[in-house]
Amino acid sequence: MITARDIMTPEPECLDAESTVLEAAQKLAGLEVGALPICGAGHKLKGMLTDRDIVTKVLAEGKDPATCKAGEVAQGEAVTIGADDDASEILHTMAEHHVRRLPVIDGHDLVGIVAQADVARALPEPQVGDLEAISS
Repeated sequence: MITARDIMTPEPECLDAESTVLEAAQKLAGLEVGALPICGAGHKLKGMLTDRDIVTKVLAEGKDPATCKAGEVAQGEAVTIGADDDASEILHTMAEHHVRRLPVIDGHDLVGIVAQADVARALPEPQVGDLEAISS
């Protein structure tokens, strides 16, 4: 059985909710990723911020990314997956919530991120077709 722990990217970089959106965008660009978790003390997940959030909630609304806080525009409570949940649960959760990235939680701690591409690489060919439901 393939679990989230097996395929996740471990030790994800986090943003502080008080970081500016400009700092968040620079971090996204530097890491070459499309989303970052927003964490509080002790790697506790507070939400997720995506490049799309920045475009639609900051730039399109004429807000200043140098003064707007990441925590103000991030998606609320993040959809997560348990570290020991199996690949079918990952697929189901992604499809149900139409998300391409899932923070991986062990207890109350953020321990990794599973992206749609991680799942595609880890699953046998017949199951990969299930990924189409995520984007539709």
